[in-house]
Formats: sequence, C-alpha cells, structure tokens
Amino acid sequence: MAKITKRSEDYSQWYIDIVTRAEMADYAPVKGCMVIRPWGYAIWERMQRALDDMFKDTGHSNCYFPLMIPQSFLAKEAEHVEGFAPECAVITHGGGKLLDEPLVIRPTSETIIWAMYKKWIQSWRDLPLLYNQWANVVRWEMRTRLFLRTSEFLWQEGHTAHATSKEAMEEAERILGIYRTFSEQWMAMPVLSGRKSEGQKFPGADTTFTIEALMQDGKVLQAGTSHYLGQNFAKAFDVQFQNRDGQLEYVYATSWGVSTRLVGALVMTHSDDAGLVLPPKLAPVEVVVIPILKADADNAGILAAAYRVAEPFGDDVRVRVDDRDNVSPGWKFNEWELKGVPIRIEIGPKDLEKQQVVLVRRDTGKKTPTPMDAISFQVPGVLEEIQDGLMKKAKERLEAGCRAADTYESFQKAMDEVGGFIYAPWCGSRECEDRVSEETKATIRLVPDTAEDCGVCMVCGKGPAKRVPFGRAY
Repeated sequence: MAKITKRSEDYSQWYIDIVTRAEMADYAPVKGCMVIRPWGYAIWERMQRALDDMFKDTGHSNCYFPLMIPQSFLAKEAEHVEGFAPECAVITHGGGKLLDEPLVIRPTSETIIWAMYKKWIQSWRDLPLLYNQWANVVRWEMRTRLFLRTSEFLWQEGHTAHATSKEAMEEAERILGIYRTFSEQWMAMPVLSGRKSEGQKFPGADTTFTIEALMQDGKVLQAGTSHYLGQNFAKAFDVQFQNRDGQLEYVYATSWGVSTRLVGALVMTHSDDAGLVLPPKLAPVEVVVIPILKADADNAGILAAAYRVAEPFGDDVRVRVDDRDNVSPGWKFNEWELKGVPIRIEIGPKDLEKQQVVLVRRDTGKKTPTPMDAISFQVPGVLEEIQDGLMKKAKERLEAGCRAADTYESFQKAMDEVGGFIYAPWCGSRECEDRVSEETKATIRLVPDTAEDCGVCMVCGKGPAKRVPFGRAY
C-alpha cells in the first residue's frame, strides 16, 4: 500500500492522497468534476441525515426544483446574476435544435424558486414557506480540488419566505445556529461565526451569516452560510402577499446552504500522516472487527468469535467484521486505519485462548487488551471519548490559531509566517478591505457581533475601527 505524503512535506498532496487512497473520491473524465466513491458518499450520507433531521425538527420540508433555469430568470436580479455570471454553464441546444432561450444549469436556485413562489403566495396565510432541497449545482470553477471546490457538487439549499423582516432574520440566524451545532457536535470541528463584510456577502443578500473553520495548514474554510435576502428576490419576481391589514407587501426571504465541501473540511480538520481520522458520529463504520486468520489453519473458532463479538452491538454501533481471506491482517489494519475507522478490534489465536480482544483507537493508536464479554459495554464509552477528544484537539488548534495584529506590517508578517485567523483593526471601508485582499490574498472572514473597538484602521489609519478576523481561505 503506497505511503501518504507527509503534511509537513506537501500539505496539498497529503490531502489528495488521503481522499483518493481512502477511496473517498476520484477524478471524473470531465475536468473539474469528481466521482464520489462509496466511502466518501457514506460520510456525506451521515452528514445529510443529521442535518436533515435538524431542519425537519425546526419545521422545514424537503422539495425539489429543476436543474435548468431560463437565462432570463437570472437577469431579473442584477446583483445576483453579476455575482454568478462567470461561473454559469449555459445550454444553447436541445434535441438537436437551437433553443429559443438558453438555459442555465443552476449555480444556485433562488431565481427559479422565486418564480414558483409567485404562484404559491397570495396571502399572509400562505406564509411562511420553509423549504429545503438536496441537489447538485454547477459552477464553472477554474481551479478545483476534490470536495473543496469542484465544478459540480452536492449540497442542500434552503429557501424560505416570510411575512416580516423580523421572522426572516430570525430564520437566517436559526439556521446559522444549526450549522454551528452540526459542525461542533457532529464534525468535532469548532468554528467562528458572524456576519460577512459587504465585500464578502452573497450576491443579492442584505446580510450573510457564516461559520468559518481553521484547517491544519493555517488556511481557513467557509463551512456554511445563511443569508437574509430582505425583499430583493420578491421584488425581482413580483412576489407580493396581502398582509393582515389587507395591504399588498413584498415577501421577505432567506437562503442557506452547506455542501460536500464539509467532507473535505472533515479530512483537513482531523486526519494525520497515516490517513483519514473520522469522528465516530460521522464514520460509516465505527468499529471494525478483524479476525487474525492463519493460512492453512483451522480459523473457524476465530471467525466465530469475531462475529460473536460484533453481534451485541446491534443497531447502536455501526460495526463490520472483515473476514476476507485474500489479504493479510496487516493489510486490513493499514486499510481501515487509512479509512479512519475510529476503533479496530483484533482477535488472534492467543486472544481466543485468553477470551480477550485487543481494542485499538484510531485517534491515539493506543492498544487495550479487553475481555470478550466486556467489549460491547466498553466500546460506546470509547467512541464518546474519541469524539470529545477530536473536538478538544481541534478547539485547541483554533484557539492557538487566533492572533492579533495592530499594524499592517505586523499583520502581513503574521499572515505570511503563521496564517490562521489574524484579528486586525479595520475601519469598515470597502477600499481598505479590497486593498488587503489584493496585496495579501487574505480576506475578512466575518464581522463578529462582539467585534472589539480598537482605535484606527491598520490600512488607512482612520477611525473608528473594529478588530475583525482576516484569513487566507480555500
């Protein structure tokens, strides 16, 4: 089995090695696209199931809208179409004929959804609409990387309609809370959360909320966004409703989404030079039981013991017995370590004699001999320890990766040498924000609600200024 490039040697290649060799994804024949293999898709399914439950618990319903959008729809919302125009893939022919109107493969679905909302909304009694769809989108990316940025990717996109601005803003903030909870409690990935600056917000939004994570190489990753759209799309598509006072009013809206980019974030948050490390809650297999089989030997007793050990877990723990006889035990150890399975249970001839197994943790590598009749009781607690331990380690990295700089010179030095989130004073102007981005490739990741007042801007020297986190992002 080929070795994985070390993080310290080439972080980018280390990431690709893990994704491809752990059989999470592969490159598709179409440039910029990927094939998600069963192991990677199983991780996405775990994410999808958890998030879907959270959405439904807060009153949202799933639906589906078409992949193809009339080009004229995008033109109705000027800021929105300007933001996505360079990334759009356009269909000009269908059925062997030139189309009367070109069709855009959805980069996002606001426009076609609001065209339908115009048909469905007439009165305040029709509101709110709390809809979500699980879908694919296409954005013609020039520089791609598996899971993190591809021309086609999977995601969920929520689109809600409300009678008041207050309700819509509460919805956008509620979803941000769901994303943060999922990131920290399921992914074991701590995040910063807040509002995007004017220069970084979603095209067509009044306010964009974001969660931002820190990867092991010091770069940051936008992990999820939730947008308060105000009445922008309602006005573009003339979606009005009769309010409780009998007056016509434009609908207030939100949109929000996370994508398969989260799978890439999971890889870069926890993995090591031996391969993928998965938090138990998102692992397709939490425990793999490996009987150590000997060639030309009677292995029936060991195989029977392996299945006996696995049986008590039932539906509470996702367990697999690897009883393949065409590869060695060492090969299996390496393969499941590479795939990030949280716990490996080994059973060999000597273990069978002692009526014990060896429990091996993926996160620490620690090996613990354990009585066979006790293993099913111990494993759930160990899985919780692994989940909590991964979160603690990632949180310590995040805290260590948040630094302060007061001058533009010290900011540039910190960004070049250590990266991470550099909290620096900014006056709030687009000019200063754009200058920093052009000169350092760092952007304002968010504006915290509790941003500290701190004198003058590091760029222009004018005040008042607030301290906000900058970072170089994927």
